[in-house]
Amino acid sequence: MNAAQEVQDYDRAVDRLVDEFSVSNSAYYRARFSKISASSRFTLTFNLASALLGPVWFAARGLWNWFLVFVLLEAFAFIQIALGLFSDLGAEQKLRAGRIAGTLEERRAQLEAAIASQADNVEALQRLVGSLESAVAGAMQQAQSMESQRLALLMFGIGLMLIVKLLQGAMGNWALERQFTYWRSNRSIARGFSTFRATTALILVAVIYGLAAAQFAFPTSWSLLQTFPANDNIRIDVSDGLKGWFDYATIAGAGFFNNVTDAVRVLLDSLETVFVGTPWPVIMLFIALLAWQCAGPRVAILAVAGLMYLGLLGFWDKAMATVSLLGAAACVSISLGIPIGILCARKPRVFAFVRPVLDFMQTMPSFVYLIPIIAFFGTGKPAAILATLVFGSPPVIRMTVLGLQGVPEAVREAARSFGASPGYLLFKVDLPLASPTIMAGVNQTIMLSLAMVVIASLIGAKGLGEDVLEALQYASTGEGILAGLAILVCSMILDRVIQGRR
Repeated sequence: MNAAQEVQDYDRAVDRLVDEFSVSNSAYYRARFSKISASSRFTLTFNLASALLGPVWFAARGLWNWFLVFVLLEAFAFIQIALGLFSDLGAEQKLRAGRIAGTLEERRAQLEAAIASQADNVEALQRLVGSLESAVAGAMQQAQSMESQRLALLMFGIGLMLIVKLLQGAMGNWALERQFTYWRSNRSIARGFSTFRATTALILVAVIYGLAAAQFAFPTSWSLLQTFPANDNIRIDVSDGLKGWFDYATIAGAGFFNNVTDAVRVLLDSLETVFVGTPWPVIMLFIALLAWQCAGPRVAILAVAGLMYLGLLGFWDKAMATVSLLGAAACVSISLGIPIGILCARKPRVFAFVRPVLDFMQTMPSFVYLIPIIAFFGTGKPAAILATLVFGSPPVIRMTVLGLQGVPEAVREAARSFGASPGYLLFKVDLPLASPTIMAGVNQTIMLSLAMVVIASLIGAKGLGEDVLEALQYASTGEGILAGLAILVCSMILDRVIQGRR
């Protein structure tokens, strides 16, 4: 008896919540929600209001995601109906026939003049006139054929609209019941039938359907919808302003930019001395031992085979120059990226500022940010390293933030309880636990830096990218593929060494 009473009390509590959520037509929704929640599968019910009002009903109930879906479907159906009722599907073919007819009249006049003067080109003009007459007839036939499709488009649009309406009616109660479930745990979710939301949705629907139908049904009558009313003077003024700012910044910051270029050149020269100046057997032996220690004998054998490929095909010096350039860019990226990532992980406000910058660095096409790099630092290897730095830094910063944020708070709290200082906590707890994620970011930074090899060759960087660029310029397929495979070999060796579990 107590259990039955508890069930009744629970049902009454749920009914009160449904009344509070639905606001209007509560008895209807109590019955439908009870039926839907009683089954773990999709339960079919039909809501006439959602079927008739369509997207407006879903928006008025706060179901804006469903509103967007059904607006797109109904707009497509309205376009088909408008095409079937009002559009001139053969208009383009009729215009083409008119243009050909104008040319045909000119050729007929030339033919008559040629016949009258008994010129030698009479037969050629006759054939030309005949082909133009056939073209006019074909264009008009195509126009008539397209006009006959209006009824099919109309019926397709009506059928699609009926299907969408049935779908809206079938999904209305189910979607609203899911909304009710979320609302029970989060009262900030929309409830009831809002007149404001319904009015807003009605205006949006009218504008979307009207403009879409008008554009497709009468394409020649709404030129404003086809082309955005842009003002070229605005673009020119902004472009001139940016150019002036870059010229000023280049002159004003010449000392700073020169110092950065010199520092990068010193780092690059040091790495080139190691990789290019050192005898090749020493470098090969060093890389083989490094691969053995980091990833085991299989990777060491792979590294030796890859290095033999580079040497036998004459890519050794350029490959080492590429590795030097890549190493300089990676060193700077990692040296700056990990501390910035640590700071962002500990200071959410700093990360909120840095994140848009990282998004900009990752989404901006590489050819675009080569422009300011050249403006500030000129061309050559230092500029290529800085361009690679912009392209390759975001992964290590993001992955450092992700790794540190993923450190269990219970572990950090335990370390604090034993008296761990902030420095000890960072270097002995946070960084060791986050190291797999951070190393994944380091790997991605190095791989992205290597992907910039060819693009960096556009601004004077030497190495394997130069061979690929020359192969593209002179359509040298074989040389380009061999140089591309050399870049692939370098990337595979680096990836296996960095990902080694030792």
